[in-house]
Amino acid sequence: MNKPAINPNRPWTWVPSLYFAEGLPYVAVMTIALIMYKRLGLSNAEITFYTSWLYLPWVIKPLWSPFVDLIKTKRAWIIAMQSLIAAGLAGVAFFIPTTFFVQATMAFFWLLAFSSATHDIAADGFYILGLSEADQSFFVGIRNTFYRLAMIFGQGLLVLLAGLMEQGKIIHSTAGNIPLAWSIIFYLMAALFIGLALYHNRILPHPSADAPRKDTTANELLNNFLTTFVSFFQKKDIGLIFFFLLTYRLGESQLVKLASPFLLDERSAGGMALDTASVGIIYGTVGVIALLVGGILGGIVVSRNGLKRWIIPMAIAINLPNVLYIWLAIAQPDSVWIAGTCVAIEQLGYGFGFTAFTLYLIHAAQGEHSTAHYAIGTGFMALGMMIPGMAAGWIQEAIGYTGFFIWVCVCTIPGIVAAVMVRRGL
Repeated sequence: MNKPAINPNRPWTWVPSLYFAEGLPYVAVMTIALIMYKRLGLSNAEITFYTSWLYLPWVIKPLWSPFVDLIKTKRAWIIAMQSLIAAGLAGVAFFIPTTFFVQATMAFFWLLAFSSATHDIAADGFYILGLSEADQSFFVGIRNTFYRLAMIFGQGLLVLLAGLMEQGKIIHSTAGNIPLAWSIIFYLMAALFIGLALYHNRILPHPSADAPRKDTTANELLNNFLTTFVSFFQKKDIGLIFFFLLTYRLGESQLVKLASPFLLDERSAGGMALDTASVGIIYGTVGVIALLVGGILGGIVVSRNGLKRWIIPMAIAINLPNVLYIWLAIAQPDSVWIAGTCVAIEQLGYGFGFTAFTLYLIHAAQGEHSTAHYAIGTGFMALGMMIPGMAAGWIQEAIGYTGFFIWVCVCTIPGIVAAVMVRRGL
């Protein structure tokens, strides 16, 4: 008896896999790269400076997003970008064992970052074009869940596998061979994306609305974009909007760059001396689950009482748990469970507090061109993560982990002040 063919118009066949494919390369660039470079011997200053530059494609993403509408279809962009992501991952894998791995892998991480940012544009647009309004509402939670599952898979399972391979517990030839272990991980991701590109080429529907905008020229599109971009800067209280976007996560933007290196660093260097596998479990699995729970709780309380009621408690929640890292750096407890609990509490608070950031961004984008203004706002959000993150490693090396985490807590003050200020206008 022949099996029935998969119906390509059924959202369950492509929405989960599409958003898993959206999340994994972002995790590879922003988290897995940090851990890999730490294990390959780079200093914290080098790691944070190099990898922070990889935020740039998401900072400037709004600048080229209109041209994704003009050229080809969203479906074609998705397949092309997933293919380029596979090539980028394979390039990273190939050059990890070389003596010039930093320069070579960073070049391919750039390819990966630009391809991933463009894939985000195409995937989000295709989601709207390929689904009815009812299905868009129904699948919004599902797409977010699979995006988060990509985080667990990437910075949890894959980092765990890398750690086990470093110890020779999966492949004996990788024991002690850190470059080989990480090269295999990136080859696995490349193979996965080849499979995703082939799968989506077959299964994604062909909605009639997904067509190039032949009636619009590049000059017209550019002029429309410039008009929209300028109108963003003409918003009421634009200075306060920028202050909030650039400071609300000021502490977190630096902490996130050093959390994994801190857990991996030797005790003599002020770190926790955990192995790679343990970091994969703590930061990539337990931490992400806590992040999810925090986000869900944040959504529930805001839906009941509104953002104005919760923005200040959320600003405190996203920042106050950073104090736990000061204690970890001073006490350096031997227990993996204690370290995991502290990371889980910090991530729970981050997930809860980030809800306010997202909702305020939506609030600030309201009015004419709301979709474009939201995209511009996300670009400034990425800028607020990129610039402070560049200096994080240098600051840590100058004052040590304890001093650095104290500095992170000081940097949380402007974000809390910003929350108090914007609350008046909600």
